[in-house]
Amino acid sequence: KEFAVYRERERETSRKLKIDCVFEGLRKEFAVYRERIVKERMDEREGSDIEAEGLMYERKELQSNGSSFFSDREMDGTIREPLLKFRKNNTSQIAIVGANVCPIESLDYEIVENDLFKQDWRSEKKVEIFQYVVLKWTFALLIGLSTGLVGFFNNIAVENISGFKLLLTSNLMLKDRYYQAFAAYVGCNMVLAIAAAALCAYIAPAAAGSGIPEVKAYLNGVDAYSILAPSTLFVKIFGSILGVSAGFVVGKEGPMVHTGACIASLLGQGGSRKYRLTWKWLRYFKNDRDRRDLITCGAAAGVAAAFRSPVGGVLFALEEAASWWRSALLWRTFFTTAVVAVVLRSLIEFCRSEKCGLFGQGGLIMFDVNSAEPTYSIPDLIAVILLGIIGGIFGSLYNYLVDKVLRTYSIINERGPTFKILLVIAISFLTSCCAFGLPWLANCTPCPIDLEHECPTIGRSGNYKNFQCQAGHYNDLSSLFLNTNDDAIRNLLSSGNENEFHLSTLFIFFAAIYCLGIITYGIAIPSGLFIPVILAGASYGRLLGTFLGYMSNLDAGLFALLGAASFLGGTMRMTVSLCVILLELTNNLLMLPLVMLVLLVSKTVADTFNKGVYDQIVKMKGFPFMEAHAEPYMTQLVARDVVSGPLITFSGVEKVGNIIHALKITRHNGFPVIDEPPFSDAPELCGLVLRAHLLVLLKGKKFTKQRVLTGTEILRRFHAGDFAKPGLGKGLKLADLDIMDEEMDMYVDLHPITNTSPSTVLEMMSLAKAAVLFRQLGLRHLCVVPKTPGRPPIVGILTRHDFMPEHILGLYPHIKPPRK
Repeated sequence: KEFAVYRERERETSRKLKIDCVFEGLRKEFAVYRERIVKERMDEREGSDIEAEGLMYERKELQSNGSSFFSDREMDGTIREPLLKFRKNNTSQIAIVGANVCPIESLDYEIVENDLFKQDWRSEKKVEIFQYVVLKWTFALLIGLSTGLVGFFNNIAVENISGFKLLLTSNLMLKDRYYQAFAAYVGCNMVLAIAAAALCAYIAPAAAGSGIPEVKAYLNGVDAYSILAPSTLFVKIFGSILGVSAGFVVGKEGPMVHTGACIASLLGQGGSRKYRLTWKWLRYFKNDRDRRDLITCGAAAGVAAAFRSPVGGVLFALEEAASWWRSALLWRTFFTTAVVAVVLRSLIEFCRSEKCGLFGQGGLIMFDVNSAEPTYSIPDLIAVILLGIIGGIFGSLYNYLVDKVLRTYSIINERGPTFKILLVIAISFLTSCCAFGLPWLANCTPCPIDLEHECPTIGRSGNYKNFQCQAGHYNDLSSLFLNTNDDAIRNLLSSGNENEFHLSTLFIFFAAIYCLGIITYGIAIPSGLFIPVILAGASYGRLLGTFLGYMSNLDAGLFALLGAASFLGGTMRMTVSLCVILLELTNNLLMLPLVMLVLLVSKTVADTFNKGVYDQIVKMKGFPFMEAHAEPYMTQLVARDVVSGPLITFSGVEKVGNIIHALKITRHNGFPVIDEPPFSDAPELCGLVLRAHLLVLLKGKKFTKQRVLTGTEILRRFHAGDFAKPGLGKGLKLADLDIMDEEMDMYVDLHPITNTSPSTVLEMMSLAKAAVLFRQLGLRHLCVVPKTPGRPPIVGILTRHDFMPEHILGLYPHIKPPRK
């Protein structure tokens, strides 16, 4: 009876939403009632010390904060659930995208099964289904073509710009004009670096970095406007060209993944009403599920375009990028990467006729220059295992230092575009000084006898750079520093000359690349991690191979390849995709057992210290990433233990003013709809309605003065396409509505747009099980319903933020998560 009286009073006040005051007696009555409920729950869970301790902590919090509960809820709106706990989710709703702080929200991967969707599904014809299938494959073809062309353009531009800069420096060095050569080299690098930084700082800050963490977060269900925006694509392409050409220790492979995802996102926008680029067929892709599949294809195409590795691109998307996978997507992704491979092969054949400037036969990294036969014995396997252990240690240390540097750079980047550019200038000058100054420490080496190629190489890329040496000699350190990154990797992986590089040269180059790679990643330019990691790994791999010398049957170039594999495994923690990418790069299938072994060892060693570099960056940037597995401490809690408020519900036929006010005072994207008498015998959960759908419905103004069902009229007035998700930044906003004062007291029927089959779990379900369910189904909202009848039909709603450790451990600080 006490509860019924309280419920009646609460229902009367909640109709208005704008609560002017709350009676003192009602506040005290609620506090007493809540205290009794907590006591009963403690008695029920007497056997669980952890849960009893958490409830005791909750009781203390209630006693200290209970008096301010209603004043807080006056600002937030109504409560229709008296059992909802006094808690809010204070996890961050923003994240760092590139070098920019952006608001984030979740994506709606779940199918909204409302009356409009069912009507559209029933009226769908076989021709429309055929159109949808054809369009999916057409988009896959276009993504492959576009990404292949962009990848080829990037390589041509980098090879020609870098080639011009290096030729200018080399010609001045041949004339013994060393100071002018240094000034020309530093000046060219500085101009290119400033141009790349200006693009990132002023046009698209989200284009900074590799972009793989952002794509990974998007495919996990986290969206921010700038992740895949057209401006991000533009800056990603040209900023990457300028940054790599500027001599930074960065690669263009990571940005290519982001570029492929941006291209796929633009194709999947469903056209543009602004530019009248609309087509009836394009409406099929105005949803997050199909866009997710397209962006997965784009990410795979980016890897295929960067490494000329179609199978490796598919496996990269499967192992690292995508959070949801199915067989149909595997086939479509493979088709996309195959198109990329065909495009690149055709364009490379065209460039063999020297019509691409300085591009020549190089550019797109293909290390099929290693002709050594991999014959190995037991001592060689021990050396390979040692290489894997070294790679795991160096890789975990690399990840740790990158994390610290990124946190430091974020403080500088927050000061504005000017400080971003100044940081880029400082790193550019340091890199140029190292690349030009360190080769002076190396001794000149006589050219080997009976070489097929010219030594020293003049006017082109090659293994033997003259630098300051006399005729017939070369500087082995300048052959690594004063070259493009792709040519430097080719030189390290070359075979046939064990003594081509001195041990001191390899050590200096490894130390410089290791340190420069750490301090370069995080500045405001598009930058990838693959190439710096491959360079550093190949350096210490060849160093070990040269040191072992004749004690090993493996060539020094093969050791360089295994060193690159070990460092990649130690930093990125991928196995299958990296193995295939390296084998496709080197065109040497005989290395498969050794590459597999070194990857497994390096990943195992590195996993004992920290997570992979992309996982660390995702967490550091603040993305609420849902892992594939639940944390162990989640098994100690149930779903209702982390439900946060305020919970605002709507009736099946709701007053317009209530909806407008709820949209104003909250940022919620989903609201439970509860049917009450006279539309049902007892309060029952009708479903879930989305914020975007409410805005479209209110924009149509199908209101009534009486509280009656008008679903048939709404179905005639609207179509499913009216509620489809628009493109980037084109959705309705609350400010776009023009609701008159007299319309605020009218009613609107929410049943036609309510998802009548939302995903629900019982309040007593383990939080770990709920987290796995949430992630595997790709949900945005998970409704928590009561276990026993006679209570309100919904306890609360779980979103991805409710599964974050910051929220859970903030509510229950007595739970100590295990140290990783």
